[in-house]
Amino acid sequence: MATIRLTMAQALVRYLSAQKVATTTGTEPLFGGVWAIFGHGNVAGLGEALYAARDVLPTYRAHNEQGMALAATAFAKAHFRRRLMAVTTSIGPGCTNLVTAAATAHVNRLPMLLLPGDIFVSRDPDPVLQQVEDFQDGGVSAVDCLRPVSRYFDRIVTPHQLLSALPRAMAIFSDPALCGPVTLALPQDVQAMAADWPEEFFAERIVEFRQPPAAPRQLAAAAAILKTAKRPLIVCGGGVLYSEGGCEALQRFSERHGIPIGETQAGKGALAWDHPFVSGAIGVTGTPAANALAAEADVVLAVGTRLQDFTTGSHTLYANARLISINVNTFDAIKWGGQSVQGDAALSLDALTSAQPDWKSDDSWQARARQLNAEWRHAIGDIVHSSRADLPTYAEVIGAIQDSSPDSSSKDIAVCAAGTLPAELHKLWRSSVPGGYHMEYGYSCMGYEIAGGLGVKMARPDREVIVIVGDGSYLMLNNELATSVMLGQKIIVVVTDNFGYACITRLQKACGGAPFNNMFEDCLQAPGGMPTIDFAANARSLGAKAESVKSITDLGEAMKRARASDTSYLISIVIDGPQSTPEGGCWWEVGIPEVSSRPAVVAARQQLEAEKKKQRI
Repeated sequence: MATIRLTMAQALVRYLSAQKVATTTGTEPLFGGVWAIFGHGNVAGLGEALYAARDVLPTYRAHNEQGMALAATAFAKAHFRRRLMAVTTSIGPGCTNLVTAAATAHVNRLPMLLLPGDIFVSRDPDPVLQQVEDFQDGGVSAVDCLRPVSRYFDRIVTPHQLLSALPRAMAIFSDPALCGPVTLALPQDVQAMAADWPEEFFAERIVEFRQPPAAPRQLAAAAAILKTAKRPLIVCGGGVLYSEGGCEALQRFSERHGIPIGETQAGKGALAWDHPFVSGAIGVTGTPAANALAAEADVVLAVGTRLQDFTTGSHTLYANARLISINVNTFDAIKWGGQSVQGDAALSLDALTSAQPDWKSDDSWQARARQLNAEWRHAIGDIVHSSRADLPTYAEVIGAIQDSSPDSSSKDIAVCAAGTLPAELHKLWRSSVPGGYHMEYGYSCMGYEIAGGLGVKMARPDREVIVIVGDGSYLMLNNELATSVMLGQKIIVVVTDNFGYACITRLQKACGGAPFNNMFEDCLQAPGGMPTIDFAANARSLGAKAESVKSITDLGEAMKRARASDTSYLISIVIDGPQSTPEGGCWWEVGIPEVSSRPAVVAARQQLEAEKKKQRI
């Protein structure tokens, strides 16, 4: 067997460079590159290996470890999990900064390879700079905090351990049920160790993505339930987008059997917003059409969704319907006592049609769905072009952004993650192509937006990427705006400034609480009062072009300038924070105190107890 002598780090980089993925135009590297912030623990070993391979496996520098890992998460999501990125950090704060981003990828079932440096296996210089010492276990380091947010975790204590660890990582990335972040902890002395490696280990490999078919008995049981349905509803999750051919299969299935579709945050955009059977967003942030149909449905077919509480109205929205869950992941398919169909979305939908080719929902149900959906599509136009407050509203901002697009097919990609905007965008953003709506709402990670926008742009350089972010989230993590400028990856950022955390303030008041510690005006302040923040000036200091506008008309004009810009462009606008779109929505369970001296809290608790009686159990 022919061998080659390489350090562990060199072998790792060579292996990653050899992984390919088939596309419609040929093959591409599986890894879009490596995000790296170097420090002691990764600069000498892995850093040297990455330098030697920089022409085939590009290395990108960011400004924050969390930011670069969020960018990697978004890159994978924008590629529908068919490509990914690696991330490397130093052994201490750099490593622990990865936890939030790793959790975001984990919850959203998105692939990412984390390569944090680690302490010396030899323990010769123990303890080293930045080492977290455990008084009960000398083998524990900061990297162990990534265990609960990794689908697979391994500490590479000898070079040849890569021979098993790396194929396992590739298996996780390509498995639709197990997909998520993988952490390979890299002790800094082992990175530099040399070994003889079989040359065949580094041969080019086309990674195959599995589409598992469902078991015939599960399909037969699901088909029997569907046959009895008169008022069925599909809940479309992200698994439809991640299934090859999933969007086309969903459209065929819906049209053939006459079934309306409610969209989760992850599933929105699988079909065009104006398709007659698309009812729009479902759940807590749902549309009147989708939620009305959900309340009346006798069978709900959940396709590729985790059935989280925002999708189910904390299990009250379609509590009385029979549930069928199509999902590649057993953990998700068996939730809430539904008939599980453990298989790929596209294959399972086509198989259900084969089992019941002539079955259709009631004509009256189809007519009602079409009517409700048409009424809501018409209402969207009114909502986004109507002023409901003295200041601009979120809805008006969304309308102005979409009106500025010169492309009638709406090929913009909207990126968002947390706050009020996910609810507004879920209802009101009109997406015509899969991937045009990029919402991180599995983890609702504030700070995702700009870093995520950068990752999306790197994945889809031919699309206009528009990050829509609240002032609170912008202030949490905005430094990757500078990275976008440095890399020439232009994004447009629209900051909606409401002077605090308006979303959580609304929730606080809905739970009977007094406005407290969310909006600047409700926080402890020094005599000088709340700060005046110039978001445009901040963006310009990071190298972007920027301006502040006061009206929706001005925003429309600024969007034209942003689209014409050759570099990242930020627009800030002060909006009416308390105002949100009242249409749609449903109940959401939040823990409210059983005992309180405040009448508003007591009333909210009574409402909670009444609503809980409606939950699916």
